[in-house]
Amino acid sequence: MCGCFKDGDPTMSQPSFIDNFSQQFSLEPGRTALLVIDMQNATGNRNMGLGKLLAEQGQSESAQYRFDRIDNLLIPNIQRLIAGFREAGAHVIWITYGANAADASDAPHHIAPIIKATNNIAGQPEHEVVDALKPGPGDLVLNKTTQGAFRSTALDSSLRALGVDTVVSTGVSTNNCVAMTSMEACDLQYRVVVTSDATGTDSEEMQEATLTMLKRLWSRVLTTDEVLSELTAGGSHT
Repeated sequence: MCGCFKDGDPTMSQPSFIDNFSQQFSLEPGRTALLVIDMQNATGNRNMGLGKLLAEQGQSESAQYRFDRIDNLLIPNIQRLIAGFREAGAHVIWITYGANAADASDAPHHIAPIIKATNNIAGQPEHEVVDALKPGPGDLVLNKTTQGAFRSTALDSSLRALGVDTVVSTGVSTNNCVAMTSMEACDLQYRVVVTSDATGTDSEEMQEATLTMLKRLWSRVLTTDEVLSELTAGGSHT
């Protein structure tokens, strides 16, 4: 599928025809779950895990966008979403990422090296959810060893048991675990929303490119305010 060009401008623009295929559905609290993906010390704390590793290598600046976005945008918006979902009686599900085995032997070969380098092993401080975001009593917490949460957890069977057919994705990284989990959900016939301002990655360009890709067939892309408004209304988007 080729890109479009305007008046000789080499910048690719979104093809207008894709709007005809974008997902259209309403958010209904009883059928919707918030997914908080990989908001852990290993991945979301500039002083631990990935942040510490980069600092030791003299590369902290390369992750400044990531951690600034997490601290200033993701955490406040995810906090708002959690409160809104709980008030609406909707489910909040936490997805963590990391190895269960101490030597990361249960992780895929392409992920194991960074898991070990960031000490992202179940039971270690790096594997814990960041202090500003903690699961509440009764919240489901599932650990994945793959980028997509459906591949290596009981997320699918859990959602179906809860009567959930719609998921709202938040967390990191937008282009990796958030995107993979969201696309897996869509392929499994779930309706998907990805939050534009409660997800993050390593650059604005990568963030925007991933969101553009996801809203082409895979998901709706909404802001935190839009999600909360629809959830409160019981679904106004048809």
